[in-house]
Amino acid sequence: MKIKLDENIPIGLLGVLSGLGHDVDTVPSEGLTGKEDRKVLSATQDASRFFVTQDLDFSNIHDFKPGSHRGLLLIRLRNPGRMAIIKKMGVIFSQEQVENGNLVGIDIDHASKIVNLSKLEAESLPVSNVALM
Repeated sequence: MKIKLDENIPIGLLGVLSGLGHDVDTVPSEGLTGKEDRKVLSATQDASRFFVTQDLDFSNIHDFKPGSHRGLLLIRLRNPGRMAIIKKMGVIFSQEQVENGNLVGIDIDHASKIVNLSKLEAESLPVSNVALM
């Protein structure tokens, strides 16, 4: 899979995902650090890449409609840290098939369960019940 890592994802994940056979690049390596979200996602799509971020701005399914991009993974950990993110993402990308073109979230209480947010209505997402890694 072709993947782009956002500037808020630890660079150490590049080696882990590459080791799993993925073609990985990063927002900083393309000089996109600090650029607006739409520009970053546009560059990601121009390169036909799946995007991985921790930026909650990308959780808005009205602005980043499922099917309008090659895929977007928003990861949020209860106890974030570089090594925790690298470990979780390594597990996810080695065990799960991430759907192309969809907005995907990771259920924090069931770390291997992928929740496809594109199949949910935004209005039906009770904040107290939705937890993303």
